[in-house]
Amino acid sequence: MKKVLALLTLAVVVFAAGAAFAAEPIKIGYLAALTGDYAQYGITEVNMAKMVVNDINAQGGLLGCQIELIPYDTKTRNEDAVNAVRRMIESDKVCVIVGANSSGINIATAPIVAKGKTPQISTVGTNPLVTVDNKGRVRDYSFRICFTDPYQGALAADLAYNDLGKKNAAILYNVGSDYAQGLREFFVKNYEKLGGKVVADEGFRETDVDYRAQLTKIKNAGADLLFLPGMGKDMALAIKQAQELGLNVTIVGGDGYGEFMNEIAGDAMKGTYWINHTYLEDPEMAPIFKRYKEVYNDDCKEFVNGTMAYDAMYWVIDAIKRAGKAEGPAIAKALEATKGLKLHHATLTIDPETHNPLNKAGIILKVGDDLHTKFYKKVEPK
Repeated sequence: MKKVLALLTLAVVVFAAGAAFAAEPIKIGYLAALTGDYAQYGITEVNMAKMVVNDINAQGGLLGCQIELIPYDTKTRNEDAVNAVRRMIESDKVCVIVGANSSGINIATAPIVAKGKTPQISTVGTNPLVTVDNKGRVRDYSFRICFTDPYQGALAADLAYNDLGKKNAAILYNVGSDYAQGLREFFVKNYEKLGGKVVADEGFRETDVDYRAQLTKIKNAGADLLFLPGMGKDMALAIKQAQELGLNVTIVGGDGYGEFMNEIAGDAMKGTYWINHTYLEDPEMAPIFKRYKEVYNDDCKEFVNGTMAYDAMYWVIDAIKRAGKAEGPAIAKALEATKGLKLHHATLTIDPETHNPLNKAGIILKVGDDLHTKFYKKVEPK
Protein backbone atom coordinates (compact mmCIF):
# COMPACT_ATOMS: atom_id res chain seq x y z
CA MET A 1 0.00 0.00 0.00
CA LYS A 2 2.82 2.39 0.86
CA LYS A 3 4.36 1.74 -2.54
CA VAL A 4 1.05 2.48 -4.28
CA LEU A 5 0.61 5.71 -2.32
CA ALA A 6 4.15 6.77 -3.20
CA LEU A 7 3.50 6.11 -6.87
CA LEU A 8 0.23 8.05 -6.71
CA THR A 9 1.98 10.98 -4.99
CA LEU A 10 4.71 10.99 -7.64
CA ALA A 11 2.07 10.91 -10.38
CA VAL A 12 0.31 13.92 -8.88
CA VAL A 13 3.58 15.88 -8.65
CA VAL A 14 4.53 15.03 -12.23
CA PHE A 15 1.03 15.94 -13.46
CA ALA A 16 1.10 19.28 -11.60
CA ALA A 17 4.52 20.13 -12.96
CA GLY A 18 3.42 19.16 -16.45
CA ALA A 19 0.24 21.23 -16.13
CA ALA A 20 2.23 24.26 -15.04
CA PHE A 21 4.64 23.78 -17.91
CA ALA A 22 1.77 23.37 -20.37
CA ALA A 23 -0.10 26.50 -19.19
CA GLU A 24 -1.07 28.77 -22.05
CA PRO A 25 1.35 31.70 -22.40
CA ILE A 26 0.18 35.28 -22.04
CA LYS A 27 0.35 36.67 -25.56
CA ILE A 28 1.34 40.31 -26.01
CA GLY A 29 1.34 41.76 -29.50
CA TYR A 30 3.89 44.30 -30.65
CA LEU A 31 3.20 46.54 -33.65
CA ALA A 32 6.23 48.23 -35.18
CA ALA A 33 7.80 49.28 -38.45
CA LEU A 34 10.46 46.64 -39.01
CA THR A 35 10.95 47.53 -42.67
CA GLY A 36 10.57 50.81 -44.53
CA ASP A 37 11.68 54.34 -43.67
CA TYR A 38 10.91 54.02 -39.95
CA ALA A 39 12.49 50.62 -39.41
CA GLN A 40 15.24 51.99 -37.17
CA TYR A 41 12.61 53.04 -34.64
CA GLY A 42 10.65 49.79 -34.80
CA ILE A 43 13.57 47.39 -34.58
CA THR A 44 14.80 49.16 -31.45
CA GLU A 45 11.35 48.96 -29.88
CA VAL A 46 10.93 45.24 -30.52
CA ASN A 47 14.45 44.55 -29.24
CA MET A 48 13.62 46.34 -25.99
CA ALA A 49 10.32 44.50 -25.68
CA LYS A 50 12.12 41.16 -26.10
CA MET A 51 14.52 42.12 -23.32
CA VAL A 52 11.62 42.82 -20.97
CA VAL A 53 9.83 39.57 -21.84
CA ASN A 54 13.00 37.52 -21.36
CA ASP A 55 13.60 39.16 -17.98
CA ILE A 56 10.06 38.53 -16.73
CA ASN A 57 10.04 34.94 -17.99
CA ALA A 58 13.38 34.28 -16.30
CA GLN A 59 11.85 35.50 -13.03
CA GLY A 60 8.98 33.01 -13.29
CA GLY A 61 6.66 34.73 -15.72
CA LEU A 62 3.41 36.63 -15.17
CA LEU A 63 0.38 35.28 -13.28
CA GLY A 64 2.08 31.89 -13.30
CA CYS A 65 2.48 31.89 -17.07
CA GLN A 66 5.25 32.65 -19.50
CA ILE A 67 4.87 35.67 -21.78
CA GLU A 68 4.95 35.25 -25.54
CA LEU A 69 5.77 38.37 -27.54
CA ILE A 70 4.18 38.42 -30.99
CA PRO A 71 5.64 41.21 -33.15
CA TYR A 72 4.22 42.30 -36.50
CA ASP A 73 5.72 44.57 -39.14
CA THR A 74 3.61 47.57 -40.20
CA LYS A 75 5.96 48.12 -43.15
CA THR A 76 5.34 51.80 -42.35
CA ARG A 77 1.88 51.54 -43.94
CA ASN A 78 -1.52 51.99 -42.32
CA GLU A 79 -3.13 49.18 -44.32
CA ASP A 80 -0.46 46.68 -43.24
CA ALA A 81 -0.84 47.77 -39.63
CA VAL A 82 -4.62 47.27 -39.76
CA ASN A 83 -4.21 43.77 -41.21
CA ALA A 84 -1.57 42.94 -38.60
CA VAL A 85 -3.79 44.02 -35.72
CA ARG A 86 -6.67 41.93 -37.06
CA ARG A 87 -4.40 38.88 -37.17
CA MET A 88 -3.07 39.52 -33.67
CA ILE A 89 -6.57 39.69 -32.24
CA GLU A 90 -8.40 37.07 -34.30
CA SER A 91 -5.69 34.46 -34.94
CA ASP A 92 -2.98 34.97 -32.32
CA LYS A 93 -5.42 35.86 -29.53
CA VAL A 94 -3.22 38.52 -27.95
CA CYS A 95 -4.64 40.22 -24.86
CA VAL A 96 -2.93 43.57 -25.39
CA ILE A 97 -0.88 45.32 -28.08
CA VAL A 98 2.07 47.69 -27.64
CA GLY A 99 2.89 50.06 -30.51
CA ALA A 100 3.00 51.55 -32.95
CA ASN A 101 5.05 54.73 -32.67
CA SER A 102 3.09 56.44 -35.46
CA SER A 103 0.01 58.59 -34.82
CA GLY A 104 -1.49 57.75 -38.21
CA ILE A 105 -1.17 54.02 -37.63
CA ASN A 106 -2.70 54.16 -34.16
CA ILE A 107 -5.60 56.24 -35.44
CA ALA A 108 -6.14 53.67 -38.21
CA THR A 109 -6.08 50.69 -35.85
CA ALA A 110 -8.26 52.26 -33.14
CA PRO A 111 -11.57 50.89 -34.51
CA ILE A 112 -10.04 47.40 -34.84
CA VAL A 113 -8.84 47.19 -31.23
CA ALA A 114 -12.14 48.65 -30.01
CA LYS A 115 -14.11 45.98 -31.86
CA GLY A 116 -11.77 43.27 -30.61
CA LYS A 117 -11.78 44.68 -27.05
CA THR A 118 -7.99 44.52 -27.02
CA PRO A 119 -6.14 47.51 -25.54
CA GLN A 120 -3.36 49.13 -27.55
CA ILE A 121 -0.63 51.44 -26.26
CA SER A 122 1.08 53.87 -28.60
CA THR A 123 4.71 54.46 -27.71
CA VAL A 124 5.27 57.79 -29.48
CA GLY A 125 1.96 58.58 -31.20
CA THR A 126 1.39 62.18 -30.14
CA ASN A 127 -1.64 63.27 -32.20
CA PRO A 128 -4.65 63.80 -29.86
CA LEU A 129 -6.84 61.56 -32.07
CA VAL A 130 -4.82 58.51 -31.06
CA THR A 131 -6.83 58.24 -27.83
CA VAL A 132 -9.96 60.35 -28.46
CA ASP A 133 -12.27 60.57 -31.45
CA ASN A 134 -13.22 63.68 -33.46
CA LYS A 135 -15.85 64.57 -30.88
CA GLY A 136 -13.38 64.35 -28.00
CA ARG A 137 -14.76 61.08 -26.66
CA VAL A 138 -12.16 58.73 -25.22
CA ARG A 139 -11.38 55.58 -27.20
CA ASP A 140 -11.95 52.83 -24.63
CA TYR A 141 -9.14 50.58 -25.87
CA SER A 142 -6.56 53.14 -27.05
CA PHE A 143 -3.81 54.48 -24.77
CA ARG A 144 -0.46 56.24 -25.01
CA ILE A 145 2.65 56.51 -22.84
CA CYS A 146 3.91 59.76 -24.42
CA PHE A 147 2.81 63.41 -24.20
CA THR A 148 0.62 64.92 -26.93
CA ASP A 149 1.08 67.38 -29.80
CA PRO A 150 -0.64 70.32 -28.07
CA TYR A 151 2.04 70.17 -25.36
CA GLN A 152 4.86 69.39 -27.78
CA GLY A 153 3.80 72.21 -30.11
CA ALA A 154 3.72 74.65 -27.21
CA LEU A 155 7.22 73.61 -26.11
CA ALA A 156 8.57 74.07 -29.64
CA ALA A 157 6.96 77.50 -29.97
CA ASP A 158 8.30 78.66 -26.60
CA LEU A 159 11.78 77.38 -27.46
CA ALA A 160 11.74 79.17 -30.81
CA TYR A 161 10.35 82.49 -29.65
CA ASN A 162 11.58 82.90 -26.07
CA ASP A 163 14.75 80.80 -25.77
CA LEU A 164 16.13 81.31 -29.26
CA GLY A 165 14.60 84.72 -29.97
CA LYS A 166 13.38 83.78 -33.45
CA LYS A 167 10.42 85.89 -34.62
CA ASN A 168 9.95 84.71 -38.22
CA ALA A 169 9.34 81.01 -38.63
CA ALA A 170 8.90 78.79 -41.66
CA ILE A 171 7.39 75.31 -41.65
CA LEU A 172 8.07 72.34 -43.94
CA TYR A 173 5.80 69.34 -43.41
CA ASN A 174 4.34 66.17 -44.90
CA VAL A 175 0.73 67.02 -45.86
CA GLY A 176 -0.31 63.36 -45.64
CA SER A 177 0.93 62.73 -42.10
CA ASP A 178 -1.47 62.98 -39.13
CA TYR A 179 1.53 63.50 -36.89
CA ALA A 180 2.97 66.35 -38.98
CA GLN A 181 -0.40 68.03 -39.41
CA GLY A 182 -1.14 67.96 -35.70
CA LEU A 183 2.26 69.16 -34.55
CA ARG A 184 2.29 71.93 -37.18
CA GLU A 185 -1.14 73.12 -36.05
CA PHE A 186 -0.18 73.45 -32.39
CA PHE A 187 3.19 75.03 -33.12
CA VAL A 188 1.56 77.75 -35.25
CA LYS A 189 -1.16 78.39 -32.68
CA ASN A 190 1.30 78.87 -29.83
CA TYR A 191 4.00 80.65 -31.82
CA GLU A 192 1.61 83.29 -33.14
CA LYS A 193 0.09 83.71 -29.68
CA LEU A 194 3.56 84.55 -28.37
CA GLY A 195 3.99 87.18 -31.10
CA GLY A 196 5.89 85.21 -33.73
CA LYS A 197 5.07 85.31 -37.43
CA VAL A 198 4.89 82.33 -39.79
CA VAL A 199 6.40 83.70 -43.01
CA ALA A 200 6.28 80.46 -45.02
CA ASP A 201 4.20 77.30 -44.67
CA GLU A 202 5.32 74.68 -47.20
CA GLY A 203 4.10 71.13 -47.68
CA PHE A 204 5.33 68.03 -49.49
CA ARG A 205 4.04 64.56 -50.32
CA GLU A 206 5.06 61.27 -48.70
CA THR A 207 7.04 60.16 -51.74
CA ASP A 208 8.97 63.42 -52.18
CA VAL A 209 12.70 63.43 -51.53
CA ASP A 210 13.62 66.79 -53.06
CA TYR A 211 12.48 69.84 -51.10
CA ARG A 212 14.64 72.47 -52.78
CA ALA A 213 11.69 74.35 -54.31
CA GLN A 214 10.00 74.70 -50.92
CA LEU A 215 13.27 75.57 -49.18
CA THR A 216 14.01 78.27 -51.76
CA LYS A 217 10.64 79.87 -50.99
CA ILE A 218 11.45 79.69 -47.30
CA LYS A 219 14.82 81.32 -47.91
CA ASN A 220 13.22 84.13 -49.91
CA ALA A 221 10.59 84.68 -47.20
CA GLY A 222 13.27 85.80 -44.74
CA ALA A 223 12.70 83.12 -42.12
CA ASP A 224 15.14 82.91 -39.22
CA LEU A 225 13.77 79.59 -37.95
CA LEU A 226 12.67 76.41 -39.71
CA PHE A 227 10.22 74.17 -37.87
CA LEU A 228 10.16 70.55 -39.03
CA PRO A 229 7.22 68.54 -37.64
CA GLY A 230 8.30 65.40 -39.45
CA MET A 231 9.77 61.93 -39.12
CA GLY A 232 13.36 60.84 -39.56
CA LYS A 233 14.41 60.57 -43.18
CA ASP A 234 12.37 63.44 -44.62
CA MET A 235 13.68 65.85 -42.00
CA ALA A 236 17.28 64.73 -42.52
CA LEU A 237 17.05 65.26 -46.27
CA ALA A 238 15.45 68.68 -45.77
CA ILE A 239 18.19 69.74 -43.35
CA LYS A 240 20.92 68.61 -45.73
CA GLN A 241 19.32 70.39 -48.69
CA ALA A 242 18.78 73.55 -46.63
CA GLN A 243 22.51 73.68 -45.90
CA GLU A 244 23.32 73.15 -49.58
CA LEU A 245 21.07 76.08 -50.50
CA GLY A 246 22.75 78.34 -47.93
CA LEU A 247 19.59 78.66 -45.86
CA ASN A 248 20.76 80.34 -42.68
CA VAL A 249 18.11 79.36 -40.15
CA THR A 250 17.90 77.71 -36.75
CA ILE A 251 16.14 74.36 -36.99
CA VAL A 252 13.66 73.05 -34.44
CA GLY A 253 11.76 69.77 -34.68
CA GLY A 254 9.69 67.37 -32.66
CA ASP A 255 9.97 63.83 -31.40
CA GLY A 256 10.21 62.38 -34.90
CA TYR A 257 13.96 62.86 -34.52
CA GLY A 258 16.15 59.78 -34.82
CA GLU A 259 19.89 59.38 -34.37
CA PHE A 260 20.15 57.85 -37.85
CA MET A 261 19.32 61.30 -39.25
CA ASN A 262 22.84 62.37 -38.36
CA GLU A 263 24.22 59.80 -40.80
CA ILE A 264 22.08 61.22 -43.62
CA ALA A 265 22.49 64.96 -43.00
CA GLY A 266 25.99 64.96 -41.48
CA ASP A 267 27.32 68.29 -40.25
CA ALA A 268 24.10 70.05 -41.20
CA MET A 269 22.54 68.50 -38.06
CA LYS A 270 24.84 70.43 -35.73
CA GLY A 271 23.01 72.96 -33.59
CA THR A 272 19.51 71.64 -34.34
CA TYR A 273 16.97 71.39 -31.51
CA TRP A 274 14.42 68.62 -30.86
CA ILE A 275 11.48 68.31 -28.51
CA ASN A 276 11.47 64.83 -27.00
CA HIS A 277 10.44 62.48 -24.22
CA THR A 278 13.76 61.46 -22.72
CA TYR A 279 17.50 61.87 -23.18
CA LEU A 280 20.46 59.59 -23.66
CA GLU A 281 22.16 60.64 -20.42
CA ASP A 282 19.11 59.85 -18.25
CA PRO A 283 20.67 58.02 -15.27
CA GLU A 284 17.54 55.89 -14.82
CA MET A 285 18.00 54.42 -18.31
CA ALA A 286 21.81 54.06 -18.25
CA PRO A 287 21.85 50.43 -17.00
CA ILE A 288 19.16 49.50 -19.52
CA PHE A 289 21.08 50.98 -22.43
CA LYS A 290 24.17 49.13 -21.18
CA ARG A 291 22.28 45.82 -21.16
CA TYR A 292 20.91 46.55 -24.63
CA LYS A 293 24.48 46.81 -25.93
CA GLU A 294 25.47 43.59 -24.18
CA VAL A 295 22.48 41.69 -25.58
CA TYR A 296 22.46 43.07 -29.12
CA ASN A 297 26.11 44.10 -29.53
CA ASP A 298 24.95 47.55 -30.61
CA ASP A 299 24.23 50.93 -29.06
CA CYS A 300 20.59 51.81 -28.51
CA LYS A 301 20.81 54.56 -31.13
CA GLU A 302 17.08 55.25 -31.21
CA PHE A 303 17.10 55.70 -27.46
CA VAL A 304 13.77 57.52 -27.30
CA ASN A 305 11.89 54.66 -28.93
CA GLY A 306 13.85 52.18 -26.83
CA THR A 307 12.92 53.97 -23.63
CA MET A 308 9.23 54.28 -24.48
CA ALA A 309 9.00 50.64 -25.57
CA TYR A 310 10.77 49.40 -22.42
CA ASP A 311 8.49 51.34 -20.10
CA ALA A 312 5.34 50.58 -22.11
CA MET A 313 6.03 46.88 -21.61
CA TYR A 314 6.43 47.35 -17.86
CA TRP A 315 3.21 49.37 -17.81
CA VAL A 316 1.42 46.49 -19.53
CA ILE A 317 2.87 43.94 -17.11
CA ASP A 318 1.79 46.06 -14.14
CA ALA A 319 -1.72 46.38 -15.59
CA ILE A 320 -2.05 42.62 -16.15
CA LYS A 321 -0.95 42.00 -12.56
CA ARG A 322 -3.54 44.45 -11.26
CA ALA A 323 -6.22 43.03 -13.56
CA GLY A 324 -5.43 39.56 -12.26
CA LYS A 325 -6.11 38.03 -15.66
CA ALA A 326 -4.90 38.33 -19.22
CA GLU A 327 -8.16 39.53 -20.75
CA GLY A 328 -8.51 42.67 -22.85
CA PRO A 329 -11.39 44.46 -21.06
CA ALA A 330 -9.83 43.87 -17.63
CA ILE A 331 -6.43 45.06 -18.82
CA ALA A 332 -7.98 48.18 -20.38
CA LYS A 333 -9.62 49.06 -17.06
CA ALA A 334 -6.31 48.57 -15.24
CA LEU A 335 -4.43 50.72 -17.77
CA GLU A 336 -7.03 53.45 -17.35
CA ALA A 337 -6.73 53.29 -13.55
CA THR A 338 -2.93 53.65 -13.57
CA LYS A 339 -1.82 56.11 -10.91
CA GLY A 340 1.65 56.98 -9.64
CA LEU A 341 3.34 54.07 -11.43
CA LYS A 342 7.11 54.52 -11.18
CA LEU A 343 8.64 53.56 -14.49
CA HIS A 344 12.20 54.17 -15.60
CA HIS A 345 11.85 57.48 -17.48
CA ALA A 346 8.83 58.89 -15.63
CA THR A 347 6.10 58.33 -13.07
CA LEU A 348 2.85 57.53 -14.87
CA THR A 349 -0.68 58.60 -14.03
CA ILE A 350 -3.36 58.25 -16.70
CA ASP A 351 -6.23 60.68 -17.25
CA PRO A 352 -9.32 58.45 -17.62
CA GLU A 353 -11.03 61.12 -19.75
CA THR A 354 -8.32 61.09 -22.43
CA HIS A 355 -6.11 58.03 -21.77
CA ASN A 356 -3.13 60.41 -21.85
CA PRO A 357 -0.40 60.61 -19.19
CA LEU A 358 -0.83 63.51 -16.80
CA ASN A 359 1.93 66.08 -16.25
CA LYS A 360 4.69 64.46 -18.28
CA ALA A 361 7.74 66.65 -18.69
CA GLY A 362 9.20 67.48 -22.07
CA ILE A 363 12.90 67.24 -22.85
CA ILE A 364 14.69 69.54 -25.29
CA LEU A 365 17.73 68.06 -27.03
CA LYS A 366 20.43 69.79 -29.08
CA VAL A 367 22.72 68.07 -31.58
CA GLY A 368 26.33 68.77 -30.67
CA ASP A 369 29.48 69.04 -32.75
CA ASP A 370 30.03 65.30 -32.33
CA LEU A 371 26.66 64.66 -34.03
CA HIS A 372 25.05 63.29 -30.89
CA THR A 373 22.16 64.84 -29.02
CA LYS A 374 22.85 66.61 -25.75
CA PHE A 375 20.44 67.45 -22.96
CA TYR A 376 19.43 71.13 -23.35
CA LYS A 377 16.70 71.46 -20.75
CA LYS A 378 13.71 69.81 -19.13
CA VAL A 379 10.33 71.55 -19.16
CA GLU A 380 7.72 70.63 -16.58
CA PRO A 381 4.04 71.23 -17.40
CA LYS A 382 2.67 74.39 -15.83
